[in-house]
Amino acid sequence: MAMHLPIRRWQDQAILLLGLWLFVSPWVMGYPSDSTPAVNAYMAGALMVALAAFDLYKTYIWAVIVNIVVGAWVAVSPWLVGVVGDRAMSASMLVVGLAAVGLGLWEMRTDPDLHQQWVGT
Repeated sequence: MAMHLPIRRWQDQAILLLGLWLFVSPWVMGYPSDSTPAVNAYMAGALMVALAAFDLYKTYIWAVIVNIVVGAWVAVSPWLVGVVGDRAMSASMLVVGLAAVGLGLWEMRTDPDLHQQWVGT
C-alpha cells in the first residue's frame, strides 16, 4: 500500500499544501493575527492540514467530506469575513476553497477505499 501512496493520495498531499498556504496567507498578505480574516484562515487552514495529514495515514470518507465542507466555507468566506475588497486575499481564499472542494470530490470519485466506505461494502 505504501508503494501506491503518492499516486492514490496525491489529492490529500495537494490539500495539505493548500491548507498550509491558507494558514500562512494572512501573514504574507499583512493581516493582523487577531483579525477575523486571519483567524478564519488559521482555523480553516489548520483543519485542512490536519484532515489531509490524517487522510494520508488512513483514508476515511468522513475526513474527505469534512475537507470538502471546509473548502466550500473557505471559498465563500471572503464575503463573510470582510475581505471581498482585498482582491489578493479574496482570490487566494476562493482558489484554495474551490481547489480543496474539487480535489476532495476527485478523490471520492477515484479512490477505491472511499468507494467501499461510501457504499458500505
